[in-house]
Amino acid sequence: MDLLTLADYAGTCAFAISGTLAASEKKLDLFGASFIGFVTAVGGGSLRDLLLGNTPVVWIRGMDYFILIMASLLFTFLFYRYIIKLKQTLFLFDTIGIGAFTIIGIEKALSFGINEPLAMVMGLSTAVVGGVIRDTLCNDVPLIFHKEIYATACIAGGTIYLLLTHLGADTFFSQITTMLSIIAIRLVAIKFNLSLPKITR
Repeated sequence: MDLLTLADYAGTCAFAISGTLAASEKKLDLFGASFIGFVTAVGGGSLRDLLLGNTPVVWIRGMDYFILIMASLLFTFLFYRYIIKLKQTLFLFDTIGIGAFTIIGIEKALSFGINEPLAMVMGLSTAVVGGVIRDTLCNDVPLIFHKEIYATACIAGGTIYLLLTHLGADTFFSQITTMLSIIAIRLVAIKFNLSLPKITR
């Protein structure tokens, strides 16, 4: 199993757990929490594949994603009181996930002949749409629109990935550098409470 696939699986699990936790905070029932956890995990990749005409979408083609998500949901339900204390660990997996999703989205779009700026949009969509769906269904303003340096980190990481690809860098080096860049940007932004300027009167 290569680095990107491993990070993709880790991110999928983290997204499923984060969706379930968000739903539990809204006091949703078991089905509601499961549904939100599931769509959080697959939302970005599903939208990407639908926009690219790459159907059936990736998680329907085999049982691996379905099993991972179901296991993550069950794990969350059984060990909720312990998981809720592991926010830093979940943050790390979530950030690894968005790094992997950004790269996967870009590579998938490029393989379909999409030009690089739009491939970047596909990478960003893959990384953040699941979280947007999660927050919207939980009746919250999506996190990426008002609080954290999240989408910006994906854009920066995607830019680094495309630049390294143009320079002929090794694939593994490009992938690990991209993911580490996204992790570093998010860590620095949270440590120093950085965010994009808001529109004010």
